[in-house]
Amino acid sequence: MRALRLPNWKSEPEVVEVDEPSPGPGQVVVKIGGAGACHSDLHLMHDFEAGTVPWNPPFTLGHENAGWVHALGDGVTGLTVGQPVAVYGPWGCGTCARCRVGVDPYCENVAEAPVPGGGGGLGLDGGMAEYMLVPQARQVVPLPDGLDPVLAAPLTDAGLTPYHAIRRSWAKLGPTSTAVVIGVGGLGHVGVQILKATTAARVIAVDTREDALKLGAECGADLTMLSGENTAQEIRRATPGGRGADVVLDFVGADPTLALGAAAARTVGDLTIVGIGGGTLPVSYFSVPYEVSIQTTYWGSRPELAEVLELGARGLVRPKTSTFRLEEAVDAYRQMSAGTLEGRAVIVP
Repeated sequence: MRALRLPNWKSEPEVVEVDEPSPGPGQVVVKIGGAGACHSDLHLMHDFEAGTVPWNPPFTLGHENAGWVHALGDGVTGLTVGQPVAVYGPWGCGTCARCRVGVDPYCENVAEAPVPGGGGGLGLDGGMAEYMLVPQARQVVPLPDGLDPVLAAPLTDAGLTPYHAIRRSWAKLGPTSTAVVIGVGGLGHVGVQILKATTAARVIAVDTREDALKLGAECGADLTMLSGENTAQEIRRATPGGRGADVVLDFVGADPTLALGAAAARTVGDLTIVGIGGGTLPVSYFSVPYEVSIQTTYWGSRPELAEVLELGARGLVRPKTSTFRLEEAVDAYRQMSAGTLEGRAVIVP
């Protein structure tokens, strides 16, 4: 079969012929209907080197995947051949306390995971191929009726990651609350939709690009702001009493956006860093509002993925996507790197 593989660190991926996988005991082979191209894949191609993570190329890219069950290994129950499914991306050990409740990204026994701290498309072969081997059947999640795999694929990361970040702050997102989304890109525009679908908070979208703000408005943002020197003050003026944002979601994670988030946050608010832009935020007693909680998040849980897929099936969360054939995948990544790709790219083998 054909597959898009990363041959080495700091290299371009290549479409090559590889053997079609077959499932062992407890495993599942999924016929891929769609595989999302994620901005984090660019870091794999251009920034990572030996020792950055505890695994190395070569492997097939694609950690946002959905399709249909193609073959089942011995002992697998609850799934049928031809059934539409999504693949839960992070693969933990399956036995530690975190994995037992479906929070594999925070696995505490990574040495026993299929690949330490990774998953399909992150150390092991992912879904940018005609078929994908899933080594643990528990990582295969049935799709709700009416949700096409091409639409479901980006929800497994671009939907799940912002959903987890937002869900943990639900208690602070009531009708009188304000949520700020910094960076209306591949994840941020989905974050706006999730906020509108699951909370009553007023949503402010912030970006440096006019076209991104237009997308944010299309996704339901109540107010959009072009980022500049006075954006934090503008956010505060847009909140009741100038008190600031109850929840700030930074989908960039660079020095300027982290500083903006801290300056715009309300006391006892949340500043959640989702983007991996490499920035740092100095924290001292007087540098941030009192009792602001600052946290990073990584992906989400399997139960949360089922909830995201339900939102997708009901049309409440719909990432803006462009589809590419497998042979066009490298071009999709080039558009992403150049900043000319709006929303998410989905590779259809």
